[in-house]
Amino acid sequence: MKTYRYILILFCAFFNFINEVQAQSLSYQPFLDYINKYSDLAIEHMIAYKIPASITLAQGILESGAGGSAFAKATNNYFGIKCHSDWRGDRSYQADDGPNDCFRSYSSVEESFKDHSRFLSERTRYSSLFDLHILDYEAWAKGLQKCGYATDKSYAKKLIKIIEDYELYRYDRTIKNLEADNKPDNKITSSPSLSKPSPPIERVSFRSHGLACVIAGKNDSYNKIAEDMGFKVKDLIKYNEVPNNFQLRAGDFVYLEKKNRDAVKPYFEHVVKAGESMHDISQKYGMRVSRLYKLNRKDFSYVPIEGDILRLR
Repeated sequence: MKTYRYILILFCAFFNFINEVQAQSLSYQPFLDYINKYSDLAIEHMIAYKIPASITLAQGILESGAGGSAFAKATNNYFGIKCHSDWRGDRSYQADDGPNDCFRSYSSVEESFKDHSRFLSERTRYSSLFDLHILDYEAWAKGLQKCGYATDKSYAKKLIKIIEDYELYRYDRTIKNLEADNKPDNKITSSPSLSKPSPPIERVSFRSHGLACVIAGKNDSYNKIAEDMGFKVKDLIKYNEVPNNFQLRAGDFVYLEKKNRDAVKPYFEHVVKAGESMHDISQKYGMRVSRLYKLNRKDFSYVPIEGDILRLR
């Protein structure tokens, strides 16, 4: 009898786990819809106000529930900006830090985006953010928290997770800002693509998953990156666990130090997307590919299939 009870408990636990994974996969769609809908607008504001598009998109997703919260729908306030003493527009009231806090209300989502960009760029509280490099989304996220944008102590971590989960950093590299500044209408001429990012603005290192790295541009190579960053090619090849003739793709992570043994928190598992390899997944999370195989009890002949669930820790 104990054996049957044990089997039943295991079955129920596995069933609940599958349901949670399926629910998580379904929850991705509103985020993707939001990104596809507002990425062009975020890029326009990046050009005009020098705020990373990844930060604008991530803040909108976090503050408005990807545009799905009842409050965001009612007020078009996608960034959770409160009234403050200088606000002369429409208002709405909702419990937040207090029982009846005043929030700004807008006639359109586009107006909310514009006010968010002006809010950051025109207030001295946030002036230190604009000393940061536009590609350094981690520094921007931590800077927003330090400047007091939100009282949530995990605010920066949440923004960084959204940016990395949905690869929003690629939107920061869709065009060259310096060239865009010289265009009379200050508009972008093409839409970004998560799968086909344009070259990086310049060779700048930043930290992802606690590791120093750069993003590969179009027709990039480990030789070029090593030369630009002052590294030995053999070291970059070793850090990134690739063969000598490995062909980089635009948008690939290139780590400048040895990858972590496991993925860092809060990443514990990964649902495989179509076309992903074990190396792709290991690079995404800054973990060693050999460890990814070992954690999942797979030999090196294993090829991930869309929908497979892989442990990361």
